[in-house]
Amino acid sequence: MSLVGLFGGSFDPIHHGHLIVAGAVAEALGLDELRFMPANEQPLKAGGHGASATDRTAMLELAIAGAPGFSLERAEVERPGPSYTVDTLRLLRAREPDAEFVVLLGTDAAAELDRWREPAELVKLARVAVFTRPGGRPVAGARIWRSVAVPAIEISATAVRERVRTGRPVRYWVPDAVADYIARHRLYLGHV
Repeated sequence: MSLVGLFGGSFDPIHHGHLIVAGAVAEALGLDELRFMPANEQPLKAGGHGASATDRTAMLELAIAGAPGFSLERAEVERPGPSYTVDTLRLLRAREPDAEFVVLLGTDAAAELDRWREPAELVKLARVAVFTRPGGRPVAGARIWRSVAVPAIEISATAVRERVRTGRPVRYWVPDAVADYIARHRLYLGHV
């Protein structure tokens, strides 16, 4: 049975902080594979996304190209409407009955887990691991399987979008292929 991590989110855009955290968590948990899982539409995120699901998925593909152990899970972007993790887990469990899934959450998302759709069912379908940054409060509880310390990387997708909007470079903030994609497709110019 393979242990598969599911790292979901907007990835609007993917940046080096996401990639470093993903690597640290995959290593700490001994994952056989870590799948980045872009949300089509996040139910608890007000304001929507700055880039389309198609653009966010394309940037993810560019960012993880050739990275051993990293892959892209398209289940949520291929399904219309809000992305509910419990629905995705049902689909993945039916598709891959021999895999054991681990949902990877930051402390903010983990603190909101009780607000998610069917949280009790979610933890029956997958383990939940929380990544915590230095100085952050660990999240514990009956629904949390493991907590993993990760490096503090002070990069956010919001900051990347703001830099693009104001004409500042994002080189070193995001992989070069992602920076090129943002420029070529003129993303994030009108909003943060």
